[in-house]
Amino acid sequence: MQKKSSLGDDYALSRVPSSGRQSLWNITIVRVGSLATISQFILGASLGYGMNFWQAFWATMFGSVILEVISFLLGYAGAKEGMSTSLLSRWTGFGRYGSSIIGAVIAISCIGWFGVQNAVFAQGIVQSTNGAISLPVAAAITGLGVTVLVIFGFKILSVTASIAVPAFLLAVAVGIYDVLNKSSITELMASAPAGKPLTMGVAATMVAGGFIIGAVITPDFSRFAKNGKDVFWMTMIGTIVGELGINMIAVLMALAAKTSDVASIMMQTSGWLGALVVVFSTVKINNLNLYSSSLGFTNIFDSILNVKLNRGLVTLVIGIIGTLLSVMGILGRFTDFLVFLGVLVPPVAGIIVVDYFVLRTHKKELDASRMKGTLPETEENVNWVTMISWAAGFAVGYFVKIGIPSINSLVASAVVYLVGMLVFQAVRKNVIEEEVAS
Repeated sequence: MQKKSSLGDDYALSRVPSSGRQSLWNITIVRVGSLATISQFILGASLGYGMNFWQAFWATMFGSVILEVISFLLGYAGAKEGMSTSLLSRWTGFGRYGSSIIGAVIAISCIGWFGVQNAVFAQGIVQSTNGAISLPVAAAITGLGVTVLVIFGFKILSVTASIAVPAFLLAVAVGIYDVLNKSSITELMASAPAGKPLTMGVAATMVAGGFIIGAVITPDFSRFAKNGKDVFWMTMIGTIVGELGINMIAVLMALAAKTSDVASIMMQTSGWLGALVVVFSTVKINNLNLYSSSLGFTNIFDSILNVKLNRGLVTLVIGIIGTLLSVMGILGRFTDFLVFLGVLVPPVAGIIVVDYFVLRTHKKELDASRMKGTLPETEENVNWVTMISWAAGFAVGYFVKIGIPSINSLVASAVVYLVGMLVFQAVRKNVIEEEVAS
């Protein structure tokens, strides 16, 4: 039997037992919170500036379907096994040391974006107080505040999201009314965009690429789901509300305002409520950034050094580091590096999906240990077919400019891994048969 997770640990290095699973509402509100953000609003406005309503709708639908499929498959695996992305990857192709690389990429990427978003969060505080609080002080308050929340794990994340998501949507609704109250929705849906036209391929790339990392780390949160049905509704509702809903509202606002900068217009016309839009948007996404980063770092120490750190302690340390970086104002210089790390993430999804659902290389170990509520007792150190496939996927995503780069890299890694493993297994089988025959 699996023991109860200690304070702050949140089953970082174990399966989430049935007693630790959460309601559909709790996991869904967290998912919606990860999508319903200012950055999503800006994405939708960019579509509305370069496309008419229906063009933007179909581009959003296409990108959303891709994200939904990836999110559900990974989320289902995470829920069934009760494991985070970095932990699950140990038995879905990457091995012990390969999973540590995944943990490092996700952890560094998420803590970097935590710092960047914290600066945005702090700016919202400065704006709402009319400059009474300086930016460095606000950044320290917001960064440490989020850190304390995340220390207590998923339950507190869901409570925070239950407050922040409705508040964000309400604040957005007020801003929308200020911008759209003089326009006819029917006329806007038939109007032409004001900016340079966007092609369907470019627009779908923007939609799918905008949340691909969020899709890959779906198991970090779906591991708390009670069953696959809950995972489906968690990802579906999140996509409909946070992706399709926010995008299309922003498209209408861009068509009405004749600009892609509708987020600024909305916040300016809403006054202090506009500042709260930034606050509620950022606190949700930064909770998740810090949470996934803590899971990644915890897995690194366990897989490489065999040291089991408490996730809450890890959260405190990296939260302080991320806060200090945002207070110092230096993270803006590293955004290109963070984007580069982001290109490394999509191929991971392709490999995990192929291994878990098609090749099922560790099915016996996973099934047997799941019945006991433990992790598999054996794991490979590293799978070089996986490493080659990951590198191939990254190269395709980085250098091939046709199509959707993140999806190109995902598909490429999946195909190379599938073919490579089938060849490897066939060769190994022949070698074993020859040894037996001799």
